[in-house]
Amino acid sequence: MNWKIWLLFVMTEAVLSVTPGPAVLYVLSQGLRRGPGKSVWASWGILSANALYFTLSATSLGAVIVASYKLFFAIKWLGAGYLVYLGIRSFFAKTSVSSLPESSADSRSGPRILRDGFFLQAANPKALLFFTAILPQFIDAHHNVAFQILLLVLSSIVVEFVILFVYGQLAGRALSTARSPRFEKLTNRMAGSLLIGAGVGLARLRRT
Repeated sequence: MNWKIWLLFVMTEAVLSVTPGPAVLYVLSQGLRRGPGKSVWASWGILSANALYFTLSATSLGAVIVASYKLFFAIKWLGAGYLVYLGIRSFFAKTSVSSLPESSADSRSGPRILRDGFFLQAANPKALLFFTAILPQFIDAHHNVAFQILLLVLSSIVVEFVILFVYGQLAGRALSTARSPRFEKLTNRMAGSLLIGAGVGLARLRRT
């Protein structure tokens, strides 16, 4: 693979990852509600779904899903509904910090956060569109395709993880600066609003 093409892919991935979307908003919501550590679990959930989409794209199954009108919109509404569900659950969550120490303020396990992140991203058809429509543009059919896909997979994971990690850490710092019931209630509602907004945005996504 030409290094200029690879660099262009990295830049494209970085721009798309920085742009607020369901993945970014989910990581932000976990950082706001549960701190920087739990936001890392959220990031890995997102990246696990991306790895699945890379596999689908490599086997051409993703193109079949995108081409199917009904399946595309079924995935879209499933993802939108799941985002809204997570948002409502966060918005109305009871405060728990009060007098608890920081390390035990939220007992929600990392694997559960990872699972939610995986299903959220897996049900995001915009991610599927990226891997089936945009990704192939960076692959040179005259060279080792498997190696190129592997290189793009690793590059994508590294770039997106760094960006999501920064988002989550910044949100987590905001949580650690003011651990009080009032602040937690505010951040719960902020996180819930972010997720609901992402769900509405996903529902309005049109296939092009």
